[in-house]
Amino acid sequence: MSTFKNLGERYSPLYFLSSVGAGGLAISFFMYLMWMTPHKGSPIPSYSTLMPLLKNGSTIQQAMIATALLAIIYFIFMHLRLLVWNLKQYSTFKASSGFSSFKNSNAESQLMAIPLTYAMTMNAGFIGGALFVPGLWESRELLFPFSLVAFSAIGIYAMRIYLDFISRSLTTGGYDCAKNNSLGQMIAVFSFAMVGVGFSAVAAMSHVKLVSALGFMGSVFFISAAILLGFIKLILGFRSMMEHKAAGETTPTLWILIPFITVVGIALYRLKMAMAHNFDGVVTASGNFAFFSVLFSIQLLFGLIGWSVMKKVGYYDRWISGPEKSPSSYALVCPGVALFVFGNFLINAGLVKIGVVAYLSTAYFALYAPIIAVQLVTVWLFFKLNSKLLKEEAGAQLQAAE
Repeated sequence: MSTFKNLGERYSPLYFLSSVGAGGLAISFFMYLMWMTPHKGSPIPSYSTLMPLLKNGSTIQQAMIATALLAIIYFIFMHLRLLVWNLKQYSTFKASSGFSSFKNSNAESQLMAIPLTYAMTMNAGFIGGALFVPGLWESRELLFPFSLVAFSAIGIYAMRIYLDFISRSLTTGGYDCAKNNSLGQMIAVFSFAMVGVGFSAVAAMSHVKLVSALGFMGSVFFISAAILLGFIKLILGFRSMMEHKAAGETTPTLWILIPFITVVGIALYRLKMAMAHNFDGVVTASGNFAFFSVLFSIQLLFGLIGWSVMKKVGYYDRWISGPEKSPSSYALVCPGVALFVFGNFLINAGLVKIGVVAYLSTAYFALYAPIIAVQLVTVWLFFKLNSKLLKEEAGAQLQAAE
């Protein structure tokens, strides 16, 4: 197994995005099981719904399930491995002389990548437990309160980090708007959104009204915070970029709106389902289709804007294929994952439900073709960035051995 570098003072909390990306890729492969396998009476597939299909399903079905499960195992493993590596590197960085200046700069908001990663760990662990632990999903009502406690702890941690940053900025000043010429500050609201989507899962899937209501309120708090602060940071970021031009190295942050919208969109969809399941709310297929279509359109718009800007600054030739290195390159993995995941919702909870596309038809798989291409490119990019940014060069390994 290859060794990851020891970065010392060259470390940045943005490296936590490598772990977030791995967790997101695990969830992307879960989408095949979510939408292409039967799990009647259950909102998600689980060990008990998949095992009969692995034993008695068609050859194509068995191959798809086995491939998805193996990919999920691998990327959850990589998520945890990269999480441990990041925690070790961050501990060393926190004790370094440069940490104090880091804490008193715009870059302090990068610390929000830590609770973002913890929330991803919870979400990845949720699907891993349901898929691989026999009987665990059937005991979910006993586990949901613990999930609420865990997401509450992560949310409090995220809020403490953000309040330290925003209170310092508002009381002492010194926030450098000229250096805010990217959407890097959106990482904070992405973190809040990830906590919110975790709460929303409990709200939608629990049939205990008190537990569902607590999940609902927790999700509403963090999603509301994410949306409100997101508007502020989006305006400030674009104003600075329009005045000072976008910083070439951080242009991938233009795509952070894509995963942000995916997470917020799924959370709001789950909250609608929670209202329908437990509190007499009404959900319509046409309403869901319109909802997903609007959000997916916004994602495509920002995808085109980001692609155009990165092409003009030569980002792909310099920071992906070329010699220049930046941890912000990992910001390219989450958008690919997010576009694939949200595309699944648009196709299945949108187009299929309103009767425009027949389930598992030729048109159905034709719609999947472009988003599967996005997923495969994202997997390639994840390995490419790990090799470029994290792995020790062969010469360094030999020297260390000597």
